[in-house]
Amino acid sequence: MRALTSLLQIPLDIVDRQHGRLFLWLPVCFAMGIGLFFAQSLEPSRVLLWMLAGAGALALLALRRMPHRAAPLLIAVVAVIFGFVNAGLRTHLVAEPVLGFRYYGPVEGRVIKIDRSASDALRLTLDEVVLRDVSPERVPARVRVSLHGRQDFVSPAPGMRLAMTAHLSPPPGPTEPGGFDFQRMAWFDRLGAVGYTRVPVLRVAESDPTPLLWVHQLRQSLSTALQSRLSGQIGAFSAAILTGDRSGISLDTAEALRGANLSHLLAISGLHMGLLTGAVFYALRLMLAMIPGAALTWPIKKLAAAGALVAGGFYLALSGFNVATERAFVMVSVMLVAVLVDRQAISLRAVALAALILLLIQPEVLPEPGFQMSFAATTALVAVFSIVRRMSLMTRWSRWMRGLATVVLSSAVAGIATAPVAAAHFNRISDYGLIANVTAVPVMGAVVMPSAVLALLLTPLGLQGLALAVMGHGIRWILFVAGTVSSWEGAVSRIAAPPPSTLPLIALGGVFVILWRGRWQVLGVLPVVAGFLLWALHERPALLVSDDGGLVGRFSAEGRALSKPKGAGFAARVWLENDGDRPDQARAAARPMPPLDVAGVRIKHVTGRGWQEAAQTACRHADLVIVNKVWEGVRPEPCLVIDQAVLRQSGALAFREERGALWLDTAYGVAGARYWNTPELREGKAVTAREARAKRSPVALGLRFEVEVGEVRLAQREK
Repeated sequence: MRALTSLLQIPLDIVDRQHGRLFLWLPVCFAMGIGLFFAQSLEPSRVLLWMLAGAGALALLALRRMPHRAAPLLIAVVAVIFGFVNAGLRTHLVAEPVLGFRYYGPVEGRVIKIDRSASDALRLTLDEVVLRDVSPERVPARVRVSLHGRQDFVSPAPGMRLAMTAHLSPPPGPTEPGGFDFQRMAWFDRLGAVGYTRVPVLRVAESDPTPLLWVHQLRQSLSTALQSRLSGQIGAFSAAILTGDRSGISLDTAEALRGANLSHLLAISGLHMGLLTGAVFYALRLMLAMIPGAALTWPIKKLAAAGALVAGGFYLALSGFNVATERAFVMVSVMLVAVLVDRQAISLRAVALAALILLLIQPEVLPEPGFQMSFAATTALVAVFSIVRRMSLMTRWSRWMRGLATVVLSSAVAGIATAPVAAAHFNRISDYGLIANVTAVPVMGAVVMPSAVLALLLTPLGLQGLALAVMGHGIRWILFVAGTVSSWEGAVSRIAAPPPSTLPLIALGGVFVILWRGRWQVLGVLPVVAGFLLWALHERPALLVSDDGGLVGRFSAEGRALSKPKGAGFAARVWLENDGDRPDQARAAARPMPPLDVAGVRIKHVTGRGWQEAAQTACRHADLVIVNKVWEGVRPEPCLVIDQAVLRQSGALAFREERGALWLDTAYGVAGARYWNTPELREGKAVTAREARAKRSPVALGLRFEVEVGEVRLAQREK
């Protein structure tokens, strides 16, 4: 008993040393629970969620009788449980029908969002959808349609009801096992189908007189006015940062901004929201201070904070309630409310509270790069500058030296903190991004955004021209920096995608270093090192197969060689980016295609006319044949055939050699049986863990076999 007491005494003593910082760990534990929920290979049942919620509630009730020193440990466990339950609750709350088949025919709906696809096509998100011969209970709540061909007959606007003839299909699965899961993102966006139309869209009814329409009209008029007053890419840039309308940004400008690590300036996110509300806060405070006696009798600081909060809300509406802007508004609101209640506005507690609020409202944002980069940068900046203030490192410097050092240090800290996240999600690092940010971001904060606020204030008087001209000069400098830096040799380094455990390890280690007090703080370096080591040792799959069997990619000494220069372009681009290669399908298809054999297993890929006869011939010289059709009739012997019928159950495939054996990963096998990818679960049918594993395993798909070459075995990797 004494040994047990002594053993328990160790963590209690450690917790005592963290007094005053325990709240900072609350969102970390909550996020761990959310991460555990999304990592499950089988959808947690409602019974399990209720049991966990009950256990968490009982644990909270037991806190009253817990020793004071042990309470934080129990709270941490409860936070993990509630994070898990909250993610499960959100999954059920957003549940909407998902289209279960390919549809071609009339589509009618109300426009709720307008944006552009990766190919720069206008894209509409519709709700109140009507599909021909599809019962209302099976119709998705929202569909997204890209507009191709001539579409100048109607100018779509939110609230407008449109009709079109479109191709729709369920949201596609990952382009490779363990890749980005669009189905999960679509589920939480209530997006039940995606597609395109090549025929003109028709207007069925005028736009509804809703606030959504009024805000959109304001956005469109402001965007048009900006692009007419500031010509070319300067006007397009100003429209993007003030209204979220990126339609005028050319591909060359977008690529230059990405190459210089300045593309974050286009997204209306934390930087823009912070600059705008900061400019409004200080402008209002200065104006109020100029009123005789106001500073002595009025709480001008709180009034300025309230005004900045209103300005931030208006900016959020003007941006079209973009997800990144919503996140930024929550963070800024927490800090401004802290001013209203006489708390320190910029602190780790404010950052922790903002993260907790966001994860409580939208737990699905945890795996998204925007959330990860925002809080990585903010947490690192607050932590570093708190050290600078505490150690009085810049107190003796001149004012301009402090300003320059602040800009350089903030750009460096934010760049270092977000670099692993950016490299993991976007597979690229801008080697000269620090130089570009140091020379461009100060202009954004000191010239562009204040001029935008001033122009908005002067618009009723018709005097906005001078402010817009100043803003235009600032944007011209930013675009010059982007074009210059991105043109330097070696401006961008391509990075291969890491294994799934890398970012959680790096994040956990970084948070531990920042939040922990005491000598054990250095232990946080170990997970960071382990994460980067796993990243460096990770090998990309030797062979990838698309989910329709039409494209294969074999890794070689020159990079991944693709089977065709056109078609399945999205999968090809993602594969090459994840390899750390340039996303050029034609160049990859021109590479010499090595044999598809992996670990001694002979593999052939057959497409095109006469595919069935060619497959039968290939089967005489191969162990496994991949075709992009559904094989009907008797399958050839003795090889195995992977056709579209198999791929519909498995999704994209990845073949790799490990320990002298051939291993097969299936996209759906790695993703697991979840609501967003398993129709049986959405229909209320029970799916056991064994059934979920068996459904998409090579055994069930008829893919498990042994050949005479050594001890080669094709097998599903257990998640």
